Amino acid sequence: MGPNVRLEPHPRVVDASLLVAVVALLSTGFLSLVSGRPTGAWVFDVHAVAGLSTVVLLGWKLRRVRHRVAPDQLDGTRLLSILLAVVTTGALATGVWWVFGGSLDLGPWGLLNLHIGLGLLVPVLLVVHLRRRFGLPRRETVADRRNALRYAAVLGAGAFAWRAQETTSAVLDTAGAQRRFTGSRETGSDDGNAFPVTSWVADDPDPVDESEWTLTVSGAVAAPLELSHEEVTPDASTENGNERPVDPDGERRALLDCTSGWYSEHDWQGVRVGELLDAADPDSGAAWVQFRSVTGYRWSLPVEEARDALLATRVDGADLAHGHGAPMRLVAPGRRGFQWVKWVEAVRVTRRRELGEWVAVFVSGLDG
Repeated sequence: MGPNVRLEPHPRVVDASLLVAVVALLSTGFLSLVSGRPTGAWVFDVHAVAGLSTVVLLGWKLRRVRHRVAPDQLDGTRLLSILLAVVTTGALATGVWWVFGGSLDLGPWGLLNLHIGLGLLVPVLLVVHLRRRFGLPRRETVADRRNALRYAAVLGAGAFAWRAQETTSAVLDTAGAQRRFTGSRETGSDDGNAFPVTSWVADDPDPVDESEWTLTVSGAVAAPLELSHEEVTPDASTENGNERPVDPDGERRALLDCTSGWYSEHDWQGVRVGELLDAADPDSGAAWVQFRSVTGYRWSLPVEEARDALLATRVDGADLAHGHGAPMRLVAPGRRGFQWVKWVEAVRVTRRRELGEWVAVFVSGLDG
């Protein structure tokens, strides 16, 4: 036997390991979508090492089954297996290419979106595949001490490759070296509305009529609010010269990190959510603050975190463009871009988080 065969574990152990690897990649991939603070950097490291280790596992798997893909042996099950292998290889390749600074123009989407899309397709195909071809390894096979050494070597090689890539990118000053820990690359910072316009799923409303728009603050509060555009816009005169119920001159320096693979840092101006809450007087049991878009899209923040957020009407001194959420969008430092709700029209204080938010994320905007 050659050295590769001696290194390779039992076939059923490889198959089970691939299943574990896919679960690890999906779990860390999902967590990466909501991890925007440096304390969550470990999620991206684990995802990368798991991905590079999966390359080795997939190589073992394909080496073993390559003889089964002869044209005269193909059937429905094997065609599905080939499709799964192609999609998995595509997901791994696009992830590795992104890390090394690659890019791909797919209209409103890019290389990282393709990586995510292929990654989400893998478990669907895998479930169907496992229903037809899967067998658990025997306990004594899994407990083999040599397997532990083999996997220690695989994980070590994955971690080494990950760090070597970072060092190589830094030395060569490639696009891969200009990433945040999330993988995102900088674009359009401190340039007003010049950063990319992206929307989640189907959100694409017509421009909001500012003369008809209002911001409501309701829910578990003693004094609900309804504010006009003039009352939340800096330098705008209020009707009859009345004093504004809130100060629209709040400002935050914050970095917007989009799951599409870019980040942009700006000075945002608008109304501090903490001031809105003080004016509305939340109940003692209030725990969450929900921000709702005109599209039905919504997201909640813990009340103490929400106090530190901003509802912005301007960016770098310029009025927000429609594509960036005018007349008002949430600025939530440390959160990923899809949590910065655009076209906000309502703030609702609640005692419990609405579980339906996760459904709203995927269906908002679909009703027209």
